Amino acid sequence: MELIISLIAGAVGGNAAGAAAPRINQGTIINSIAGILGGGVGGAILSALGLGGVAEAAAGGGMDIGTILAQVAGGGVGGGAGLAIVSVIRNMIGR
Repeated sequence: MELIISLIAGAVGGNAAGAAAPRINQGTIINSIAGILGGGVGGAILSALGLGGVAEAAAGGGMDIGTILAQVAGGGVGGGAGLAIVSVIRNMIGR
C-alpha cells in the first residue's frame, strides 16, 4: 500500500513541479513518468530509513495518518526531484 501511495504522490509531485517551474516542465506524460519513478525512489528511501511505516506495520501498528502523510510527502518530493533530474538530462542531450 505504501508503494502505491508513493507512486501516486510522485506523479502528482512531478506534475506540480512542472507547473511551478516551467523551465523543467517536460509535458504531462513525461512529468508523470519521472514523478512516478522519483516517488517510488523517495518512498523506498523513507522506508529504508524507517520513516515510511514498514517498521510500524511489522510491529502490528498498521498504517496511520502520520505514515500516510510521510509517504505522500516523500513521494511528492521524490517526484519533483525525479522530474528535475530528467529535465537536466534531456536538456544536456539537447532534446
